[in-house]
Amino acid sequence: MAGESGMFMVQQTIGSVLCCKCGIPMQPNAANMCVKCLRSEVDITEGLLKRLMIVHCPECESYLQPPRTWIKLQLESKELLTFCLKKLQKNLNSNKVRMIHAEFIWTEPHSKRIKVKVKVQKEVMNGAILEQTYPIEYVQQDHMCESCSRVQANPDQWVAAVQLRQHVSHRRTFFYLEQLILKHGAAASAIRITQMDQGIDFFFSNRSHGIKFVDFVGKVTPVRSRNDKQLVSHDTKSNNYNYKFTFSVEICPICREDLICLPPKVAVSLGNLGPLVICTKVTNSIALLDPFTLRHCFLDAEQYWRTSFRSLLTSRQLVEYIVLDIEAVSSEVNIGGTKYVLADAQVARVSDFGKNDTMFSIRTHLGHLLNPGDYALGYDLYGANNNDDELEKYRGLVIPEAILIKKSFEEKRQKKRGKPRSWKLKSLNMEVDDKVKVDEEKMNSEYEQFLKDLEENPELRFNISLYRNREYQPSEMASVTDGEEVPSVPLDELLADLDLSEAGSDDDSMAE
Repeated sequence: MAGESGMFMVQQTIGSVLCCKCGIPMQPNAANMCVKCLRSEVDITEGLLKRLMIVHCPECESYLQPPRTWIKLQLESKELLTFCLKKLQKNLNSNKVRMIHAEFIWTEPHSKRIKVKVKVQKEVMNGAILEQTYPIEYVQQDHMCESCSRVQANPDQWVAAVQLRQHVSHRRTFFYLEQLILKHGAAASAIRITQMDQGIDFFFSNRSHGIKFVDFVGKVTPVRSRNDKQLVSHDTKSNNYNYKFTFSVEICPICREDLICLPPKVAVSLGNLGPLVICTKVTNSIALLDPFTLRHCFLDAEQYWRTSFRSLLTSRQLVEYIVLDIEAVSSEVNIGGTKYVLADAQVARVSDFGKNDTMFSIRTHLGHLLNPGDYALGYDLYGANNNDDELEKYRGLVIPEAILIKKSFEEKRQKKRGKPRSWKLKSLNMEVDDKVKVDEEKMNSEYEQFLKDLEENPELRFNISLYRNREYQPSEMASVTDGEEVPSVPLDELLADLDLSEAGSDDDSMAE
């Protein structure tokens, strides 16, 4: 029986009482009043702030956190809600009210009002707990922060300027550096960016921002820099000094694909490398390759600036060759993730076709890429007039007639000329200095060459962001008729373009 009796459950019922004011049945509470009557008797929001003022900078969309801190917050974000509720906390605590929920009420973005619905809880009359919801209105008072007001008053009122220069005849390095700066947001705090003759000037409202930018550039390319300061004003009463700081940053003039004749001392220090070498990559160090032996080395910025040699020939002097015959003489070698094969090749200049029968027998490091009938770009040392001081120091040096640098796809690209790319790049919002005469045709040609380099070299585009071109529409006929092996960027490497920058339309025009 005991086992059976354990199966019976006695259901407990809660008794109801009548409200002492309106008389309706209700569950008993400490006040013996229904919720409706309790709210009519007690207003727990009495004494709570329902309208507050917040200071907002309309230029940079930041809010003032007293006394002097400015915080950048997006509308209807969790961070903005936390910022608003912090202003209430002291008032809630003094009224012994506990906040249990808060959310935004939608307002027109241009109304300069932020409304928040808050649910609070408080103990009233004989220990009864009452909940109530009420709205709070935050009025935005526009007031520029210090940095924005300084810029607005005088856009030229910068504190730190970084003058980035490279003494070469092209801007390929700056095209690449621009993409690195955009990807890492290195120039996000710049108040102005100006394109100069042999470089770019970046202006900052804070010295620390300029130093941070110089450090970034030094991590992605070999540079040397110096800095100067100029006294702007001096307050004798408070003994405050205001300076303008200028950072002069010079980028190493050695670029990818350049042909270099190493000075004898440098060649000896690198284990008798070269002396004729090719620059295969430039990061914060310079990668050099001997195309005849596949020996290689890396020079950091300090090692380079100690001797600061120049290029013998640059990529602007490349000549197109056709490969007549090629025979590999070594197995495949992997150097820094790039494959090379030594080969003996017979080549002729494309410009000689129909004029003469001049052919050259040379050795190349591109044996894994080239086949008879392919085109390649290289340096014509047979027809070049070299007056290089370093080259003259090597007596008895046998100079090859040509040095091939890379495979050429110009012939195959001719059929696709004028067709838009499936990808595009963004660009910095740069002004052009009044004293600089921009050669548009040369600039466009160099930029087009930079885009081709990105298509041909996956390693080069590894550190930069490429975006999908919305205007690009692949053609079904193109996939059939243009099936040649022209390098292109795979779609899985492209990012969706959110058009967050104001210069979105400019980017489109440059990418095309």
